Amino acid sequence: QVPVVASGGGLVQAGGSLRLSCARSTVTYRFTTTGWYRPAPGNQRELVGRITTDGGTNYADSVKGRFTISRDNTKNTVYLQMNSLKTEDAAVYYCNTWPVSAPWGQGTQVTVSS
Repeated sequence: QVPVVASGGGLVQAGGSLRLSCARSTVTYRFTTTGWYRPAPGNQRELVGRITTDGGTNYADSVKGRFTISRDNTKNTVYLQMNSLKTEDAAVYYCNTWPVSAPWGQGTQVTVSS
């Protein structure tokens, strides 16, 4: 399988917004749930949120109400809209299927300044 690539990261002030993108292949976009992940203690990656093929979403408690995941069916792309960013949101963000089944891509760096 091809590594899943996330993009759109950058530097933003606390309280600001960023939108990350995850371009999927047609098959994976249509038939799999996509998750957004970031590093967690113990060399793990925590699930930030996920979106099913019919648009249902779930979020980690730490981002609920601030982050929104959406899908663009015309582009086979999943987005992570991050609002009201906090310094503790700073991380490399990755996208992948949920459960994870593809190789991890490089991720995209989100830096939040205070």
